[in-house]
Amino acid sequence: MRHAAAFGCVRHAAAFGRFWWDFVVGDDWRSALGVVTGIGVTAAVAAIPLAAWWVLPVAVAVILYRSLRRQIRPER
Repeated sequence: MRHAAAFGCVRHAAAFGRFWWDFVVGDDWRSALGVVTGIGVTAAVAAIPLAAWWVLPVAVAVILYRSLRRQIRPER
C-alpha cells in the first residue's frame, strides 16, 4: 500500500509542476526567459551600489515590445 501512496504523491507533484510550467512559460518561452533574465540583471545591479528599481520595468517594456512585434509582423 505504501507504493500506491507514494505513486499518488509523485503524480500530484508532477501535475503541480506541469501546471506551473504552463502558467509561467505558457505559449511564449522567450518572454519567460526575458523575465527571468530581467530579474537576474536586477539582482546583479542591486548587488553593486546602484539603484536597481528601474531595471525590471525597462526589461518588461522591452519584453512586451518584442513580444508584440513577433505577433503583429506579417506572415511570410
